[in-house]
Amino acid sequence: MNNRNLMIGIIALGISLMCLIPASAAGFTPQNNALPDYFDFSDNYYTVYGGPDVSANIVGDNEFYRGDSVTLNINLMNKGVITGFKSEEDDDPIDKLDQKLQQQEQSYESQRTTAIGIVAILTSPDPNVEVKSGPQEAGSLAAGEQTTSPIMFNVEFSENAPSGEYPLTLNLYYGYQKNVQVSGDNETSLGVTNMDVGLWYDVGSQNVTIPVYVKKEAQFEVTNVSGQLNIGEEGMLHATYTNTGNEPVKDAIVRISAADPFSTTDDQAYLGDMDVGESAVAVFKIKVGDTAIEKPYAINSEIKYEDTKGHDRVSDNVKIKTQVSASSNTDANGLMLPVGFVIAVLVIGAIVLYIKRKPRQKPEE
Repeated sequence: MNNRNLMIGIIALGISLMCLIPASAAGFTPQNNALPDYFDFSDNYYTVYGGPDVSANIVGDNEFYRGDSVTLNINLMNKGVITGFKSEEDDDPIDKLDQKLQQQEQSYESQRTTAIGIVAILTSPDPNVEVKSGPQEAGSLAAGEQTTSPIMFNVEFSENAPSGEYPLTLNLYYGYQKNVQVSGDNETSLGVTNMDVGLWYDVGSQNVTIPVYVKKEAQFEVTNVSGQLNIGEEGMLHATYTNTGNEPVKDAIVRISAADPFSTTDDQAYLGDMDVGESAVAVFKIKVGDTAIEKPYAINSEIKYEDTKGHDRVSDNVKIKTQVSASSNTDANGLMLPVGFVIAVLVIGAIVLYIKRKPRQKPEE
């Protein structure tokens, strides 16, 4: 076989594959080049129809929770088929050389369905799902073959992503054999002498939709807060929790994190079963430290519950916003008056009043 002619096909493939990784997938147009003049050095016996057909599917689970950072494993399979042959020869009888060349070309044409040097780019049209990985190489796949190991993409789901379906787009680019031409000098018992094979490659592309889902789940908000918290005192805090998600929960228990200036020996409350939109009130006994100041505070809490599938779940952090006020034992100047001091003042005042009101005795003569 003449190596010069094989090199023409290889060079053409190399030029085409340079286009496989565009700066951006948007606006990329797959090549559809006409055969160059220098390619017509041999006879073309057939025009072949069909080509690669690469499908994709996620290996493993495709349902995730909002806020998840995951690695998607995607398997590729080439289902390409030859859909037809068209003879480029007339109906006149052909000699043995042409018969042999036709057989050789037909053999090469069957490779048209191979996807060569596949490059995959995953994109998300929805800002709630972000693809963190760039283009991934998947090698070559002949018809009927699939990837020996999946290609992987890192994906992040927003903390605020609503539940539901999020279609991702997998853009696939590959080279494929577009045409074959063969020629030779003579047909012998050993085959065709001085046979030349010309292979021309082009670039194909496909877009495959990869659906992923954000699971339904409960969400919690504190919708009302009541109770008096005073500096240096212990008080009761009432927090109303509402299930604002789209799934009910069972046996919900809320736990607070009492950070300075708060302390408590009562940091848990039972909420029970909560349907979607349903509320429950948690009550906590909280001590406010003497170093606290009058201002709004936020106390962190989280809810542990059982979901509809019987799995234990823990919610995101839910803040209880409350106000800390001055102590009820604070005077007009904001000074704390010790109880003992107040009692002592009252006792002294009573003694003085008693002395003033006591009648004086006359001295004895």
